[in-house]
Amino acid sequence: MTAVRDFWQSSGHHLLDRDAFGMLVVTDEFLKAYLARPEIAPPRDACAAEQGLHAALLQDPTQPVTPAQIAELVDPDARENWELLIQLRDHLLHHRTVEAAYLDIVRKGRKIPHLFLNQLVHLILRNALDGCNDAFVVRAAELFFRPQRLTIHNGSLVAADEETISGLGTRPISPLVSMLGLPAAAQIDVLNDENSASYWERSDCFDMALDLTANRRGLSALGEAIARWVLHLLALDVSVEPFAELRDVSVCWYVGLNVEGTLIGDALWEGEEIGNATRSSVIGLYRLIFADCTTVLEKLRGEPVYLIAAMAPDKTLRLKPQNLITGLPLSEWEAVS
Repeated sequence: MTAVRDFWQSSGHHLLDRDAFGMLVVTDEFLKAYLARPEIAPPRDACAAEQGLHAALLQDPTQPVTPAQIAELVDPDARENWELLIQLRDHLLHHRTVEAAYLDIVRKGRKIPHLFLNQLVHLILRNALDGCNDAFVVRAAELFFRPQRLTIHNGSLVAADEETISGLGTRPISPLVSMLGLPAAAQIDVLNDENSASYWERSDCFDMALDLTANRRGLSALGEAIARWVLHLLALDVSVEPFAELRDVSVCWYVGLNVEGTLIGDALWEGEEIGNATRSSVIGLYRLIFADCTTVLEKLRGEPVYLIAAMAPDKTLRLKPQNLITGLPLSEWEAVS
């Protein structure tokens, strides 16, 4: 019997409850840990009003916060940050589950800082991948909420966590990370069969690179992560298969997995010729196929949806998993509650 692996403890998933369907329910413990994050906690020179607001919320994280309380903060940036934070907190509390709150954000185009959105994706993905024992799939899923820097290493296309390799991992550690006794930093290794068992204890370091070379395990693992994301949030069973070439592809529907992928999809849709430079920027190409075609727009039933991810000019990869929620050709929205 294979033991279930734990990972991404820094997401705070242990601090939430689950409903009867396995969806995440916000708790006071989670909100308190969220308030303790270094990007949320007031700096030492913060005004007394900000220090007092933060301390009060640590005691009762669901208590109402009025515009007048935020207006008392001296620093205009602090006022803006707290306004956004309280809006997010209230949005989460307004919905029955974290998943439902996220779906509402992306479907209605609500403005939320990328930092907060990525933190929600981190949390939801941890739930969607619960019980997954494939380190390659879990590492590939990091691409949903952690920008990657791409490089050629020994003839392979390798993605490494941008923040980790830029040295920003030396900034103050979250109290949650410290509380859980998680390691703060480690060296970068490319994930392979020999070292994959070490991924689990290192998962919160984000210090293992992923080989995204065509026809290798990394791309298929990303496809599996995409399928799990769609199943968890939309209750749709799909298969996501990588393929190598854009040539001779008749695109009936596509979803760009990032900005660059969307631009390439737009060009293909318009019948434009894709140049070699653009073609070489493509990182991942997938065919997404629905197990149940009755959920798809009638004119597209039986047709694959093409998914496209491409490298930015600065050799980074920033996926937008929300595009998979808003971009699939569904006859009506499927949703978790």
